[in-house]
Amino acid sequence: MSSRRTRGSGVEKTLSLEEQKAKIAEVRKLLGPIADKLPALCLDASISRYLRARAWNAKKACKMVKDSLRWRLENKPENIRWEDIAQEATTGKIYRSNYFDKYGRTVLVMRPGFQNSSSLVDQIKYLVYCMENAILNLTPGQEQMVWLIDFQQWNMSSISVKATRETANVLQNHYPERLGLAILYNPPKIFESFYNIVKLFLEHKTYSKVKFVYSDDPESQQIMENLFDMDKLESSFGGRNLNGFDYSEFSERMKEDDVKMLDVIKSGRSILIETSMVSLLQQSMSLTSDASEGFNSSSEEDGFQSLKATEESSDEKTETQVVCEDGETLPIIITDDQTDKIEKSETT
Repeated sequence: MSSRRTRGSGVEKTLSLEEQKAKIAEVRKLLGPIADKLPALCLDASISRYLRARAWNAKKACKMVKDSLRWRLENKPENIRWEDIAQEATTGKIYRSNYFDKYGRTVLVMRPGFQNSSSLVDQIKYLVYCMENAILNLTPGQEQMVWLIDFQQWNMSSISVKATRETANVLQNHYPERLGLAILYNPPKIFESFYNIVKLFLEHKTYSKVKFVYSDDPESQQIMENLFDMDKLESSFGGRNLNGFDYSEFSERMKEDDVKMLDVIKSGRSILIETSMVSLLQQSMSLTSDASEGFNSSSEEDGFQSLKATEESSDEKTETQVVCEDGETLPIIITDDQTDKIEKSETT
């Protein structure tokens, strides 16, 4: 393993292919039998994302994976359907575009000035639905997405610091390494003070992916031209596509994707499984060794942990315990429909 000093980000690690494989194996060993019970989140590609998010620290990555396992099994994000969140989408505050960037990344358009809900739980539920949908539609060979953030109609009351913090929690803790780039397009001057607060709970790797882009800046416009087909990019982002958000068209696309998601679930797969067969085991992978810990959502009074995508199953359950390599005991509850649930218990 080699390292080099980088500006403003500490020491950067470069792992060889064999070192990466060894780290993945170490995390899988720490997870113990859980890795077999819930394989979707424990494939090499998935574990690699968690390791990169934690600077290849196996113990920290293992904890992060286990937290995500519990979060997914409690909230069942893959079971959220269009009819559950359709009302949240009416203004187009978040939507998946019908084009990709030049790197084949899914594009999520966000317009915080079009917020139409006062419920933080509903807002996060819709965000998670859009994240799952974006992953479902990744192109072969790609695992990341781009966020295009439009500041039309935005003001300080459009979104709270609490909502932004919970958004960062979901993104950083449960979708690590899914964000490739976030473009803030024409943010008003007053947003700078808001962003200075937001940066306090963003990990370095997250805010380093944020770019401020302005329509009256030629260099900014060049960034957009380098990333997007300008004939497809919306005019609100400097493109030549005059078609705005169409709720009816978006609704139909999401309903079609719900069917696709159901097919994935029925087939016994998961969108967490790399259906595109992306290999993240690259010959060299640079990560900062001083990556900060993710925001702990357990301190949030209105955190997304309260979200229930589906009603509790009334199926008869059987329970068995598994012990992780680190000694933590986790009961595996198995229902008749083969749904696994994990509830943490104290090690006795």
